[in-house]
Amino acid sequence: MSALDAWPELPLAAWQDTYDTLHMWTQIVGKIRMTLTPLVNHYWNATLYVSARGLTTSAIPYPRGVFEMEFDFIGHKLAIRTSEGDLRTLDLAPRTVADFYADVMSTLAALKIEVKIHAHPDEVANPIPFAEDRAHKSYDRESVERFHRLLISVDKVLKNFRARFIGKCSPVHFFWGSFDLAVSRFSGALAPPRSDPRYQKMMQEAYSHEVSSAGFWPGGGDIKGPAFYSYTTPEPPGFKTAAVLPKPAFYHPGMGEFLLMYDDIRSAPGSQSERTESELMDFLQTTYEAGANLGNWDRAALERPEGNRATSGG
Repeated sequence: MSALDAWPELPLAAWQDTYDTLHMWTQIVGKIRMTLTPLVNHYWNATLYVSARGLTTSAIPYPRGVFEMEFDFIGHKLAIRTSEGDLRTLDLAPRTVADFYADVMSTLAALKIEVKIHAHPDEVANPIPFAEDRAHKSYDRESVERFHRLLISVDKVLKNFRARFIGKCSPVHFFWGSFDLAVSRFSGALAPPRSDPRYQKMMQEAYSHEVSSAGFWPGGGDIKGPAFYSYTTPEPPGFKTAAVLPKPAFYHPGMGEFLLMYDDIRSAPGSQSERTESELMDFLQTTYEAGANLGNWDRAALERPEGNRATSGG
């Protein structure tokens, strides 16, 4: 991929309808994985992962072995593969969420994979049950391909960032509820109990321990474009006014997070790919350091010494 292809334009308004439809499709597949796998701390068993062709569940157990579901954003198929050698594919094309849901569940039934999910979307305004959702039905191939290329580029940077930390750390994974690619570092300390009025059980599991989390999100609400984010929970005093890099990064008081708009570093002068990767890493590192220093994390015990870090090509 060329440097330009690695960090493509992805204006939110241009693919909002496709984004909304794809969000519901990923929730269906993600809920299947979550239902059939044992709970792992912070719901890490529910996530998807960036693959060479799109987003995958990785192996999911069922009585006769394992199966995998992968959104193939190159061939524009949902592929369902089993350890018994079966392969079924569903077209990714303009179609309603209701049609997609029915097709997925009937395909699993034909493979003798029994699963019943909570068939309502989470973490969205005005949720429509999957079986009744005929409002979301858009699928623009070019936008999805751009999204995939961008996920690949972000995934590589987040994995290099993750490698600097030797304490408890999540995989780099895709949360279908909030539709973001994220990585989370933990200090090892327990966090105060959550009192969120919505999703209290989920939030208590997700934020049971002190955490610094960062990732990428295509945007939504008053965030009108794709953005990188970083936050520390519980937020230590002074975090919101901490000095971070690069210069366009800012603290959003409503979200309680530092944000860096993708377009602010994508359009930076110089070698686009290298400059974008460098500025994204600066954002990840300085926002983490702000939270860790102000929160009195034992950084010497949690981080790999700088001179002992493995490097990889970007």
